[in-house]
Amino acid sequence: MVEYSSYMQTSPSFAVLAVDDDPQVLLLLETVLGSEDVRVVTVSDPAKALEALRQHRPAAVLLDYFMPGMNGMEVLDQIVEFDPGVDVIFLTSHYSPQAAVEAIRRGAADYLTKPIDINMLLDKIEKLVAVWKHRHLTSSLDRQLLEAFQFEGLVGRSPAMLEVFARIRRIAPHFRNILVTGATGTGKELAAKALHRLSPVAQRRFATCNCGAIVETLMESELFGYVRGAFTGATQDKVGLFEYADGGILFLDEIGEMPLSTQTKLLRVLQQQEIQRVGSPVTRRIDVRVIAATHRDLMGMVREKRFREDLYYRLSMIDIRIPSLADRKEDLPLLMRHFLEHFARQYGKPLRGLSRRAQIAMLKYSWPGNVRELENCMGHACMMADGEFVDLKDLPERMRNPQSAPEEDGELVSLEEAQRRYVDKVLRTVGGNKLRAAEILKISRATLYRMLAATAGNESEHPRNMAGMEDNAMEKPVNSEGWSRSGSF
Repeated sequence: MVEYSSYMQTSPSFAVLAVDDDPQVLLLLETVLGSEDVRVVTVSDPAKALEALRQHRPAAVLLDYFMPGMNGMEVLDQIVEFDPGVDVIFLTSHYSPQAAVEAIRRGAADYLTKPIDINMLLDKIEKLVAVWKHRHLTSSLDRQLLEAFQFEGLVGRSPAMLEVFARIRRIAPHFRNILVTGATGTGKELAAKALHRLSPVAQRRFATCNCGAIVETLMESELFGYVRGAFTGATQDKVGLFEYADGGILFLDEIGEMPLSTQTKLLRVLQQQEIQRVGSPVTRRIDVRVIAATHRDLMGMVREKRFREDLYYRLSMIDIRIPSLADRKEDLPLLMRHFLEHFARQYGKPLRGLSRRAQIAMLKYSWPGNVRELENCMGHACMMADGEFVDLKDLPERMRNPQSAPEEDGELVSLEEAQRRYVDKVLRTVGGNKLRAAEILKISRATLYRMLAATAGNESEHPRNMAGMEDNAMEKPVNSEGWSRSGSF
């Protein structure tokens, strides 16, 4: 008989853990099931079953129902809590339909009676071995797929993403101005960095300007720079982003947030490749490729006279649209593995995968925040996981207990409650950016702050305390290494 305490898991074969207080049963199971493909680890003390589970990582557990000190149901709960992917088969001399149903409800795979039908047990183990081999093959293929379908920081195997990769390859060597569109969190900045790495100016600077984070009065000086004395506080000359990126690429994120007055000056720069610092009559020649990105409908903004038509056509002569996660659900398993491996390395955890119930919850979720939300969710789950598998309990609350919309579950709520829920949904979708949420809701920021204050009863949300908070949010300052090169979405 193989004692679990002295057996080292050195073989990649299918492992079965047998837990029974009867040594004769354990000897029988080891003799009958043990083979070149199957190794049997036995435990006679149910209190030590979890320790054996951690040490040997069995794919299946044969578990006696009635044992001294701890019954089979208690052991089952520990096994499911530790690794819900393990197949547990109960072996008992006292069968009852109620106990069988309860065992399966709590996570058991099957419920067999003693004396053991050897042929039936062998057949079940053979099927479990076949499934186990298939899973290992699938896992190996998933790793190969992940390597094969990574493109310059972007991950995807769906037709929509393969088309994006192909367009980036074709466009990168030649573009001067390009528009990248897609919903918030789809990976527009990663696409821009892929264009940079594959362009002829890959060794030159990649500068980033978040147009939605700079107030209108500062936009011109941020882009074009200024000279000493141009305005109060201008104590020395300042290089703008276009000059900083000279010879390289300037990424204008959220171009739809750029004020009309700056759009006019930007159009001239794109046409003439010349800039003027604020307060200076001198024009300076530059050679900058521009990548503009937005989640907004620029053509609709053109019709509403909120975006210049000539600038739109100048930027959109070449465009790349990044699909939302809802439009490429087949990429979800690949992305989940990608982020699992990333955060496992970052946190120094031996994470091997996600439990079935965690995968099901993630596949059912709608992902309004797209890949950025998926990345944040996986980061949270990997941080919370205390075993080798991410389980449902490790996921954020909104995924463990999804709240249906009123029209989906038939719940009748007040207009005020429906309004609160919709505002919360918009805020989650835009990552908490209140300026952008107010624009989507077509209300003023002051109105949004009042709504939030009324809902939360939090004085910090009041306009008196929050006015101007986002207007003063600035992009990271430039340094000698260039702008941020983070690979996050």
